[in-house]
Amino acid sequence: MKLNYLVYGTGKPIVLVHGWAMHSGIWGDFAQQLAHSHRVICVDLPGHGQSSVLEPFELAAISAALASTVANEAACWLGWSLGATVALDFAHRYPERVSSLVLLSGNPCFCRSPVASLTTAWPAMNDQVLQQFAEQLRDNSQATLLRFLALQVLGSDHYKRLLAELKQSTAACPPPDSATLAGGLAILKQADLRAALADLVIPVMAILGGRDTLVPVAVGEAMRQIQPLLQVQVLDKAAHAPFLSHPQAVLALVRDFLDKT
Repeated sequence: MKLNYLVYGTGKPIVLVHGWAMHSGIWGDFAQQLAHSHRVICVDLPGHGQSSVLEPFELAAISAALASTVANEAACWLGWSLGATVALDFAHRYPERVSSLVLLSGNPCFCRSPVASLTTAWPAMNDQVLQQFAEQLRDNSQATLLRFLALQVLGSDHYKRLLAELKQSTAACPPPDSATLAGGLAILKQADLRAALADLVIPVMAILGGRDTLVPVAVGEAMRQIQPLLQVQVLDKAAHAPFLSHPQAVLALVRDFLDKT
């Protein structure tokens, strides 16, 4: 299959993986600024942006598609939200291709699970929230996408401006089809990559927003319990999209992390 990606700048490579229902254009100025010091690869996930559709939209197949598309070299992978799940899965399946990992507003296990592989007290979303999204997606996909965009920036100081930026960025490409969107929600609801996180032997950093309504900030400490080498950075006034609300702070954290790895 064909995945669309764009490359900016030169230097140490970093791959940026966007979130659910988005596309690589969401990185915008953030990618351009990061490209002043690094080679930035922005990839559209299957069925998103200008990438061809993948059926079924599942983690193993997504990682395989990325492995066959992105240059065969060790790079830092930075994933946001669903993209963090994909990046973590890719690092687990293709460790020789990932030199370091950044989980931006990400969680190896998004939902509370009745059978937890590593702990019984995991800070996560109520799976009923994602179930409601899945049900609403079938009834009115456009309204569901708009609601999800609003949740990305809920709690931010500049909510209206950031929501307008999100809407403008996502509108640059047609939305994914219903099967791809449903597959993404299924990944968020079902994936449990805590064991994969625990097994990592590369530098890994989590950047979390203190006002994030989708990924509880308490997950930082929970992740550190299973991966003691994990660096956790919390931006107290950020919500789920800190690279939009606090781009300079995120850039500084990422650059410092890359310089040391």
